Amino acid sequence: MNWIVFSYSLPSKSDSRSRVAFWRRLRRIGAVAPKSGVYVLPDREDCLESFQWLAQEVQQARGEAVVMRVEKFEGLTDSELMQSFVSACQKDYDEIHKSIDEFEKQIRKVSPEQGRKLNQHLEKIRERFNQIAQLDFFNSSYGKEVAMRLARLGKKLSPSKTDVVALPSLSINDYKNKRWVTRPRPHVDRLSCAWFIRRFINKNAKIRYSNTPGPDEVPFDTKGDLFGHYQNLCSFETMLTIFHLEEPALRVMGEIIHEIDLRDAKYFHSQTEGIASILKGWIHAGFADEDLEKHGIALFEGLYAALSRTQS
Repeated sequence: MNWIVFSYSLPSKSDSRSRVAFWRRLRRIGAVAPKSGVYVLPDREDCLESFQWLAQEVQQARGEAVVMRVEKFEGLTDSELMQSFVSACQKDYDEIHKSIDEFEKQIRKVSPEQGRKLNQHLEKIRERFNQIAQLDFFNSSYGKEVAMRLARLGKKLSPSKTDVVALPSLSINDYKNKRWVTRPRPHVDRLSCAWFIRRFINKNAKIRYSNTPGPDEVPFDTKGDLFGHYQNLCSFETMLTIFHLEEPALRVMGEIIHEIDLRDAKYFHSQTEGIASILKGWIHAGFADEDLEKHGIALFEGLYAALSRTQS
């Protein structure tokens, strides 16, 4: 396994405030320090970019910094390094467990007004969870436990509440001959929408990947357009709502896609992390947009088939 390594030094006259600021930045991007003066992140493009920006700031502070890729560390296995990341996240997840423990004591019986305040409190806990989950590079079991507790809390706080969504009700037949467009480098939401279009609207639909929609094209998963995010719905959920498809298998698919896309700990399903890892792997492999779509359609068709049997 490859790793990104960062090492830096500041001028001897640098004040302690600057040194503490850089140390905090390293913590915020999730770097661990297996050896003194050496910081490590997994070999990912976003991690490389984080170190490169930090190196630039060090140089602006008249210090020296180096960023490099390393295949292995002498005397330190990949498993040991991965455990360092998991342990770092575990401490933060433990703090969330404590917050949840306190929160659970408050939701025995609540009035509507208290319920609104508790929902706001729960959102803050979810935001903190999302921050940690972004740095949980190896999808630790601790994160899954917290996600499950947050999902249960949301249902307990509003057991019969459904999201208030004011979207138009449209007919699939009106869209059978439409041409579609979405942003390049499709990930989970765009790929699932492409699957939905080919599965339920038109198998041979024209889907183009561009940041500039044509005048005769219907955009999806683009900001401000009809088939995009709405309130707390991802674009796939928006499509289900607009075309009023309520099949249980599609509902669960929507929840899985929602969690991968939004990471708000609203839902928990055992399939989520596996699907997220596969999708992430395709991006890292550098697949072309058309190949991402082809693989994505196969993946979501398989998921739909499996859920159709278990959710019927």
